[in-house]
Amino acid sequence: MIRRSKGLALVVALVSLFIFTAAQSILFDFSGPVFQSEEPEVVVVPKPAAPPPRKPAPVVYGIRTDSLSIVEGEVKSGETISTILAAYNIDPATVHELAQKAKEVFNVRNIRPRRNFTLLHAQDAARTAQYFIYEPDDVHYVIYDLRDSLNVIKHQREVEVVERELVGEIRGSLYQSVLKAGGSAQLVNKLADIYGWRLDLNRIQAGDTFKLIFEEKQVNGKTIEQGELKGAFIEHKGQQMYAIGIDQGNGLSYYDQDGKSFKKAFLKEPVEYSRISSRYTKSRFHPVQKIFKAHLGTDFAAPRGTPIRTVGDGVVVEAGYSSGNGNYVKIKHNKTYTTQYLHMSKFAKGIRRGSRVVMGQTIGYVGSTGLSTGPHLCYRFWKNGVQVDALKEKLPLAEPVGKKYRMAFQAAKEDIIGRMEAMDVNGSKQDMLAAKESDPDEKI
Repeated sequence: MIRRSKGLALVVALVSLFIFTAAQSILFDFSGPVFQSEEPEVVVVPKPAAPPPRKPAPVVYGIRTDSLSIVEGEVKSGETISTILAAYNIDPATVHELAQKAKEVFNVRNIRPRRNFTLLHAQDAARTAQYFIYEPDDVHYVIYDLRDSLNVIKHQREVEVVERELVGEIRGSLYQSVLKAGGSAQLVNKLADIYGWRLDLNRIQAGDTFKLIFEEKQVNGKTIEQGELKGAFIEHKGQQMYAIGIDQGNGLSYYDQDGKSFKKAFLKEPVEYSRISSRYTKSRFHPVQKIFKAHLGTDFAAPRGTPIRTVGDGVVVEAGYSSGNGNYVKIKHNKTYTTQYLHMSKFAKGIRRGSRVVMGQTIGYVGSTGLSTGPHLCYRFWKNGVQVDALKEKLPLAEPVGKKYRMAFQAAKEDIIGRMEAMDVNGSKQDMLAAKESDPDEKI
């Protein structure tokens, strides 16, 4: 009995010890949050990204467009300012009032197709136009203010004159080569005027070279037109011909290295850089009459509407129409020389009998009136009352450099020749070849 009691007491003691140990373990496991002083974990919440700064509204033609929408377009054939503005809540009465105010600034009737315009309208459902800006050319723009005041202002952009140099080798025609080198048709026409009496530009050949110093007029870095050609150089079959430009009070004229004028008493051709389709001959098969007869003139093929210029100063003695000549003009230059221009589509403004004209002035436009199978100019030339071949007639040169301007000519000559001698034709040729290699679609 005593032994059983001892055994029971031992069991009780062991159970008590187990319970006490378990309680201690539980107490220490859960006492952390109650008795320990650990630092609480800090959670950093990222701030929302700041919106990008708002881009300011563009300023268009000096007008802030914060509350305006911009519409850019090109005037279409048949469109007027009235039809354009009608789509932007501007009624005909307002357009009429605007047109009255615009007459002395820029008449709305002069708005032409294929010219750019910009319209600024309110950002609402009505989209009412606030401004209409029209560009009649690359230099000017007209602002029509359509707000309550209705105002019209014409502005002019700043024109910058930049001097350029051009050098190249003839590959094909002079026309193609100058354009390929970065020049313009206007430059080619100028060269034709200068060199026309010394060199047949239609016979210029591959391997000949040219160098040019000229001015360009630019607006905002964009070339709008060619300026003065200050100097030129053409090497043809080894012959070097410089043309030095100098102003002796009547605009630029061109002289060779010796101060002799390139200019004859007359221009060589009445149509700029055109093609000769028929020459002066005592016997030619007439394409309309179908018979052989003399053709005592030179035909220049050119598109309809091409300007025709008088080859020299003079007085118009005839300006009319005949069944053979169509619309024609005849000009007496002096006691020796008279010229005639046939088959015109129309006469230039102010050209009538008794009108005085100056060399290079437009007197009419190429057409196909009279006995003609297509648009061209028939040019006739009289010397002492007898028709002669204008292209073979030896005419006197204009006056050389005057004594008063010889020092200025010498300075211009040294400057132009020095600069042209530094131009590298071979370098230009390599540039052209490199440009072709960079453009696989370019055909040589």
